[in-house]
Amino acid sequence: MSRIERTAEGAGPFTTRLTWRLSDGGTAVWESRPARKRGLLTVRAAGESEPRSRRADIASVGRLRRLNAVAAGAFAVGGGLFATGAAVAQFGTGGATGAWIYFVGGLFFNAGGYGSLLQAVNAPRQDTGTGALATRHWRWWSYEPGRIDWLSTFLLFVGTLVFGINLLSSLLQGLSVQQVNRLVWAPDMVGCTLFLVSGHFALVEVCHGRPGLRPRDLGWWIVAVNQLGSVLFLVAALADFTRPATGSLVNVDIANWGTLTGALCFSAGGVLQYCEHP
Repeated sequence: MSRIERTAEGAGPFTTRLTWRLSDGGTAVWESRPARKRGLLTVRAAGESEPRSRRADIASVGRLRRLNAVAAGAFAVGGGLFATGAAVAQFGTGGATGAWIYFVGGLFFNAGGYGSLLQAVNAPRQDTGTGALATRHWRWWSYEPGRIDWLSTFLLFVGTLVFGINLLSSLLQGLSVQQVNRLVWAPDMVGCTLFLVSGHFALVEVCHGRPGLRPRDLGWWIVAVNQLGSVLFLVAALADFTRPATGSLVNVDIANWGTLTGALCFSAGGVLQYCEHP
């Protein structure tokens, strides 16, 4: 079958939904997130009133399911560890124990970020000639900044790596106030900013343009909960700045509670993401 006409939706240079008419009179609709997460596109055959989902091949579906489980599980566990680290800092002795809990949680965030990127890299692509999703060879990396799903997950992964610098530096002893702000606080701010930009792109992807409310869409809930977590992380980072004049934090309670609640959002997002499987 050949494509007769084609309509693209999205924001700016990014296409998040593509609709095309097939030579038999039917219509196929590809959406970025359902195709990437569930290996699905929608097809309405000529003469049919209701559309039906068409799934990618078994190999692609199995690959997406495994990557989704890895990413979802990693964020759920990583978020739980971050929340535990924040609780230790707020209610316990904190110190090295809390720092190590954060560091291990950061490793899970790294795994979740890379798993999400791999899902975008290896997602099946639309074949406008057949009205189906085409299988791709497995790849560990790609460079596709023109795709909003790739850009969102890439920024998320880079954000987790920057957080790793922050968490590793926090294990160092004897740092001056200037070194703490440069090695711990600054990477924290950069990581939070990357998370927020990644989340914005994810909202654009799921809303096919300007971010809005889609309460019946599981993908929207996952992105919205994670974006709330990113905002709370940023609030915590701002409160975690060490004043050079006094050597004290702006507000230690806000820093701990912002981290704890933000981490719980990412953990909840990971649990919800596990349900968004093929």
